[in-house]
Amino acid sequence: MMFETLSDRLTSALGTLTGKGRLSEKDIEAALRQVRMALLEADVDFKVARSFVSKIREEAQGEEVIRSLTPGQTVVKIVQDNLVEVLGGDSAHLQRGDTPPSVIMLVGLQGAGKTTAATKLALHIRREWKQDVMMAACDLQRPAAVEQLVTLGKQIGVPVYSENARKSTPLKVAKNALDRAKRDSTHWLILDTAGRLAIDDDLMSELEEIKSAVNPIETFLVVDAMTGQDAARSGSEFNRRIGLSGMLLTKMDGDARGGAALSMKSVTGLPVKFVGVGERPEQFEAFHPERIAQRILGMGDVTTLIEKAQQQIDEDEAKRLEQRLRRNEFDLNDMLEQFRSIRRMGPLSDVLGMIPGLGGLRGSNAMQNVDEKRMSQVEAIILSMTPQERSNPRLLNGSRRRRVANGSGTSPSQVNQLLGQYRQMQKMMKRISGPGGERALQNMMRGMR
Repeated sequence: MMFETLSDRLTSALGTLTGKGRLSEKDIEAALRQVRMALLEADVDFKVARSFVSKIREEAQGEEVIRSLTPGQTVVKIVQDNLVEVLGGDSAHLQRGDTPPSVIMLVGLQGAGKTTAATKLALHIRREWKQDVMMAACDLQRPAAVEQLVTLGKQIGVPVYSENARKSTPLKVAKNALDRAKRDSTHWLILDTAGRLAIDDDLMSELEEIKSAVNPIETFLVVDAMTGQDAARSGSEFNRRIGLSGMLLTKMDGDARGGAALSMKSVTGLPVKFVGVGERPEQFEAFHPERIAQRILGMGDVTTLIEKAQQQIDEDEAKRLEQRLRRNEFDLNDMLEQFRSIRRMGPLSDVLGMIPGLGGLRGSNAMQNVDEKRMSQVEAIILSMTPQERSNPRLLNGSRRRRVANGSGTSPSQVNQLLGQYRQMQKMMKRISGPGGERALQNMMRGMR
């Protein structure tokens, strides 16, 4: 999960304060030492980490904080406010030109993930803005770069403008793509440009020419979040040479250290606008500092969770499920659809991390037994049943369960386990949204072992 280690360290440090009725300056200083170490281990720029801790120290050690009724929570709020500020403050939204196409130029070093990022951004714009998008393959340096973008474009249904790499130049491709987008009245044009192993004059000159020719409304530097402070340094150099409007961080899933995201705005003065949080095209998010700060501090991110759910769950289907639940008609078809919807929202640990109070389940024994393999196993078992059995699980006697086990490559005990989980889920689905929802979800997770 994004920022998982940093989140665990910070919540642990601040947890030493929230349980106390009164705080001394010694208590605050001890917690701040842990905060500082957590930031440095996440590869946050040293100057940024030092400034961050200094601001918190200055605001947290006043009499007003120490003598307040809930001093620990007051300190947490101070940390949250400063975390939002260091992440960029207000959300930086995607700009759009007055007349189409609005051109977005992606630049960066080789291996940062520009081509994949272009695809994800195109899909995001089409879903969020409900407008036409075209991509242009301006990377004529890397072998098969053009073919990769064309293939990815077909997967998401977005057209790609390309030319023969031997007979054209990146500048010609960019100009001709812009002409095509204008002729076709395409709303957005995304340019995937070439990268290098290191910043050099040839790369910068090429990018300067392209930018001057197409006049993009946005110029994003695509950086690998795992590179930490190096990402911020690259950002400063690209911004100095060609001028950037923002950053797009890739590979933020898998507990990237997070130093790039926390250092970028302070070091470069530029906002992070988007982050890639997984391999699939839809695993891509607009960067909202306030929401990210809440996730890092274990407060959840209900807004993003709702947005993800709305993308994956059809409104008519949701109403149908609600009616079936009220009539006590929840069957294995419904269970399968709910599992698929959750999987489409991303790793289960990430989903739980967005629910206030449930972030701690990430490292619990219950969560350790819920993985992608188990989710796939559930789907295989249900799909090995007949339509009648899925609609009426009571039909599943001993011989039928053995047949289902053979068909799904599992054992009868695993089929029995799933049916037990189904009965449990049947009850829990009604209780999660009401009082005691957190305990209900924890019990359901244990039932998935």
